[in-house]
Amino acid sequence: MTGGAGPVPTRGFTGRIAAGARDRRLPPGQYDAHDAFPVLSAEVTPELAAEDWTFRIDGLVAEPRTWTWDEARALPPGRYEGPIHCVTSWSKLHTVFDGVSLDTFLGEVRPLPTATHVVAYAHTGYTTNLPLSDLVSGRAWIAFDFDGKPLTPAHGGPARLLVPHLYFWKSAKWIAGLRLVDRDEPGFWERNGYHHRGDPWAEERYAGD
Repeated sequence: MTGGAGPVPTRGFTGRIAAGARDRRLPPGQYDAHDAFPVLSAEVTPELAAEDWTFRIDGLVAEPRTWTWDEARALPPGRYEGPIHCVTSWSKLHTVFDGVSLDTFLGEVRPLPTATHVVAYAHTGYTTNLPLSDLVSGRAWIAFDFDGKPLTPAHGGPARLLVPHLYFWKSAKWIAGLRLVDRDEPGFWERNGYHHRGDPWAEERYAGD
């Protein structure tokens, strides 16, 4: 779930579902979407060509940098294989995303010791906040492909942030950049009642969970 055109939650933001017998591979309150990959967003899908896409990391880093599409695609490739979980209660247990590990990008800009959090922002203006620790050590990617094919615009193409161990609204579509900061700065959904971190296994859906 990403998007930020207005404060009204997107269809599907329905909260916890009743507990009961469930697949233990699923976090609490989730169901397996199997082959489906629901498209949920609160903003209009942009028309963003790969040649017009850029990705920037700045803020509390030693060397701020912007990558073009070709420069990003030339970096060592990385792959994620595993589940993803949406706050709207669906999960996909088997996904394959290809892209570049965020460790690679961050290694080029060198975060400063004072950096503790990140504001991720999209080409549409959408934002979401994350602890820097959730984006390092092989836990996050800039994804270009899903199941062997380029990401469709509806799913964040040409490139999206992928942070699969958190609810999927943290995996900002149409990613434009990361700003490293020394405090937690809530993004769009976080300012509108959602949890600042969003751990599916702890059911961190809403503020106060």
